[in-house]
Amino acid sequence: MPVSRITIWCLKNKTQKDEIMSKQQPAAEQHATDSNALIEAKIENMKQLQLKGVNPFAYRFDVTAYAGDLQKKYEALQNGETTEEVVSVAGRVMSNRNSGMFIDLKDTTGKIQIFSHKEHVAPELLEQMAYYDIGDIIGVTGKIRRTPRGELTINTEKVEMLTKSVRPLPEKYHGLHDVELKYRKRYLDLIMNDESRETFRKRSRIISFIRQVLSGEGFMEVETPMLHSIAGGANAKPFLTHHNALDMQLYLRIAPELHLKRLVVGGFDRVFEINRCFRNEGISVKHNPEFTSVEIYQAYADYNDMMALTERIIEGAVKLLHGGETKIKFGEKEIDFKAPWARKTMTQLVTEKTGVDFGVIPDAKAAAAKAKELGVHVKDGSNWGEVLEAVFGEKVEADLVQPTHVIDMPKDISPLAKVHRDNDTLTERFETYVNGWEVANAFSELSDPFDQLARFKKQVEAREAGNEEAQMLDEDFVEALEYGLPPTGGLGIGIDRLVMLLTDSHSIRDVIAFPTMRHTHKA
Repeated sequence: MPVSRITIWCLKNKTQKDEIMSKQQPAAEQHATDSNALIEAKIENMKQLQLKGVNPFAYRFDVTAYAGDLQKKYEALQNGETTEEVVSVAGRVMSNRNSGMFIDLKDTTGKIQIFSHKEHVAPELLEQMAYYDIGDIIGVTGKIRRTPRGELTINTEKVEMLTKSVRPLPEKYHGLHDVELKYRKRYLDLIMNDESRETFRKRSRIISFIRQVLSGEGFMEVETPMLHSIAGGANAKPFLTHHNALDMQLYLRIAPELHLKRLVVGGFDRVFEINRCFRNEGISVKHNPEFTSVEIYQAYADYNDMMALTERIIEGAVKLLHGGETKIKFGEKEIDFKAPWARKTMTQLVTEKTGVDFGVIPDAKAAAAKAKELGVHVKDGSNWGEVLEAVFGEKVEADLVQPTHVIDMPKDISPLAKVHRDNDTLTERFETYVNGWEVANAFSELSDPFDQLARFKKQVEAREAGNEEAQMLDEDFVEALEYGLPPTGGLGIGIDRLVMLLTDSHSIRDVIAFPTMRHTHKA
């Protein structure tokens, strides 16, 4: 086991220190030397192939079959049997035994053994195969057989170098377990770790399923701008950029909401967009500065309709990936996505957890004092809704493991949601929680232009007071509302967190192909 430098320098015996350091330092240097030697050897093999007239970087290859499909198709093939089917497969050499006689080839679907023998392969091809390395991409044509030991195999008749790799792959028995390296060099992670490849396949299936559900219900997929002149659509700190030709400051979009609702004003009753959003916030296992969401708007609907739609989408995606089952395992927890899900107000959940009913404490100062008694810190000057949200976040959120719609959220923290029809301090807004995470946010959309303008002005005041996440005044959006937005339900679902839940992934970086990473500084 490696010894840390701290441990080394804490040793009292100088001789002991020097002895350990002398062993450790050359080990690192030896690793670099070994790696360089492998690269040089692989480059030399490439040159030898070129001398034999082989182009080590081919233009194309006719693939007629895939490893995973062949494994399924010939599952019943008996040991020792050979088929008459000739197939052509292509993939990466993952192991090379007996001077190329046995190769494990891995393609996008799985792995299959390649057997090359002088009885079936031309001498010049066998000679070329002596210069094949692990990591090379090759094409193979031959008949399928199952070896006496039960391994499905292609008997090589023809083999072709398609791409010569000149860097060694990570050590095959340990794969790629350096987490930092996995995210920085995702291509290596995908080569070595089948679990990572499967996670991204599942992500693709989930997104395709969402499109299928929405298209089947008459929603039209649209695209809206990524560059906004006004930051809006959600409370968050935006990224700034500058357009040179127009000499103007722009913001990477926080959310597509305001543009999508403009389309509903224009007469598209059902629209959705699956795309990226950008928020200049911290990075954690649940947060990445750029993330994917689906935003959905349906005219003549309210937040109750959006709750039902949320359940249809997510329960359906769970069943898709889990053979029709609604129960899944996330770590040690079992989560059941069977609809309908629990619906509880934010104040109700806080009362159940703390015994304090903030609904009867409408005064912000009194609410803040009560929060302090509960051990919850709130910023000076926080309004009633912000206090309730803070208590909810600390006392309730983590315990919402089973799918729960947290409904009827404060007006103070919901500048784009319609006032609740039964309580004017609340809005018809819900957030859906699973495993203690918010995975969806939805409203009965605010359609009153006068109310919207007043709430925007409050956001401007908050921004001027130092709240960088408060929204800006979007006068054009208010003008759009003046032409008339029909009663509308809006819904946003975080794709990344949904994929995390459905694939038992415990970091958002495991479900984003190329997550945001800190710069590395080379000496």
